[in-house]
Amino acid sequence: MEIVDIIEATKAFVKSKLLDAEGGHDWFHIERVYKNTLLIAQHEPVDITVVSLAALLHDIADPKFHDGDETIGPRIASEFLLKHNIDSKIIEHVTQIIESMSFKNSFDLNASFTSKEMEIVQDADRLDAIGAIGIARCFNYGGFKNRALYDPEISPNLKMTKAEYKAAKAPTINHFYEKLLLLKDRMNTKTGQRIAEKRHRFMEQFLDQFYAEWDGEK
Repeated sequence: MEIVDIIEATKAFVKSKLLDAEGGHDWFHIERVYKNTLLIAQHEPVDITVVSLAALLHDIADPKFHDGDETIGPRIASEFLLKHNIDSKIIEHVTQIIESMSFKNSFDLNASFTSKEMEIVQDADRLDAIGAIGIARCFNYGGFKNRALYDPEISPNLKMTKAEYKAAKAPTINHFYEKLLLLKDRMNTKTGQRIAEKRHRFMEQFLDQFYAEWDGEK
């Protein structure tokens, strides 16, 4: 199967699997990450097949919607690619990216896998978590989980473990400090860093406006 054909088959597969997904983790999220991946990959010496497939399959079964099980996504991705006779080395690389790229895995100091391909897909995914769309996704998920917008009595936890991060139920605004505002300085590529700078400033402006309105600005 030609690369164009497998990419199109993967898109169709992901669309069908995420048909009823939460709005911040649906097909359109995947599509944005895929586009960001291709944009960043233009400036990096990488395997375009690996980054394309990893971007399209990275959230095929997000653990937060599967009782925290981190094995389902990589397994589904591997089974799909195997069914389409993709080279075993590509399958292994794609599944390793899916297993390793999530922000929550940054809490694991023993994590060892990395590759230029993973860095690109990770940057693309993180870009979709910040800026205007990142803000929209953050509050969409908070509403999905019926979380408070903000509670001045509940401070962000800046020293969370991976387990605490996965179990967090804090107000949505806290997530800005516990993840979103940290991403700018964790980008891997120059392209990712450049785009993240602009989106980061937008989030800071949003928070300034949010607090002003919360306090009843004059």
